[in-house]
Amino acid sequence: MINPNPLKEKRAKLIADAQAILDRTEPLTPEDRTNLDKMHADALAYGGDIERIERQNEMEMKHAPTHQAVIQEDRKAEKRAAFFKAMREGRSGLSKEERALVEDTTGLYMVPEDLEAEIYRGLPQINVIRQLATIRNTSRDKVSKRSMTEVSVGWGKLELGTAITESTIVPSKEYIYAEDLAGLTKVGKDELNDTDANLSALIANSFSVAIANAEAKAFVIGSGHNSSEPEGVAVNTTLLTGIGSSAGAAAVGTYGRNWTTDDTPIFEDLLKLEYDLPAQYRNGASWLMNSKCEAQLRALRGGGYTATDGPFLWQPSLLVGQPNNIDGYPIYNQNDMGYPADTLAKTNVIFGNWKLGYMIVDRAGISIQRLDELYAEAGLVGFIVHFRVGGGVIREDAFRLMSNDT
Repeated sequence: MINPNPLKEKRAKLIADAQAILDRTEPLTPEDRTNLDKMHADALAYGGDIERIERQNEMEMKHAPTHQAVIQEDRKAEKRAAFFKAMREGRSGLSKEERALVEDTTGLYMVPEDLEAEIYRGLPQINVIRQLATIRNTSRDKVSKRSMTEVSVGWGKLELGTAITESTIVPSKEYIYAEDLAGLTKVGKDELNDTDANLSALIANSFSVAIANAEAKAFVIGSGHNSSEPEGVAVNTTLLTGIGSSAGAAAVGTYGRNWTTDDTPIFEDLLKLEYDLPAQYRNGASWLMNSKCEAQLRALRGGGYTATDGPFLWQPSLLVGQPNNIDGYPIYNQNDMGYPADTLAKTNVIFGNWKLGYMIVDRAGISIQRLDELYAEAGLVGFIVHFRVGGGVIREDAFRLMSNDT
């Protein structure tokens, strides 16, 4: 910052000299008037410079980091350095002060906030459900679903004097719990000795894959809180109960239908499933199915299910990077789901609006456990990443399921 006081002193001297000339009793000479005009101009210039300097100093003060902010940034840097040291050398390589920076009460290493953000950014690239569902961050171990019955509305009460049919709102006391997820990843010892920047990228990528693969399965077929897992849409008891149950007839239920390949063309089944979903949920809806299921659909020809010639019923997307679609709705794959040839009854297809029907709950804080000896013979170091995440259906009516007919 610039000190404006010297300019202030010069301006004050000019003003005093000018006042001394004006205070004289004899008349002002032409030379006096010239000097006064110059003093006035110089005083104005000094005033402008002083104002500019003070405004610049004020902006610098406004944007300058506070002492507390500097301390926090230094502490973040210390935590980050201690964390990477723990990744490379384990607990034995840390001093008492370093352990205090990165270890939690259970002896696990806490991932620095900036690296945790990188891991979170990588999850939707691997786990498609994160691209589709509603995500809520929390610092608690559970979040209320707060689901309610839909509210009735009506037109014309003010203009026509007609009464609106009242509806009773029934709040739910159900919760979505942040469950404990543990994912294993292995890193080569040589890679651990790389620079902090490269190691950071490696850890973010490896841990994102470990977390995303585990949670993606749970969001679809997870057994729910009683099994310490998120609730999967494909095994939601309300949705499964609503599937039509008459074998061989692709029966329509409240929430879905059976998939048959004998009595009803399967492409027809999909169209019926699509129109079973209430219209308000179709905008933003998508298909989710096993890759084998999609492959079977891709092979269907215009002559019928058993035809071996004729045009394919379904043409894939011609746009690079865009998902294929059926009847204008995008298709995504989740290979933990069933497919028509399964010998056990499983959900083959989910059609629905994930944004309105499913919530993912992320609890802040990722921790790491280093496995020093388990993979030593292979030249690897194992890391178990501990992550808190939950998920649950918040609107059953936003989904329709199709099960293979056994």
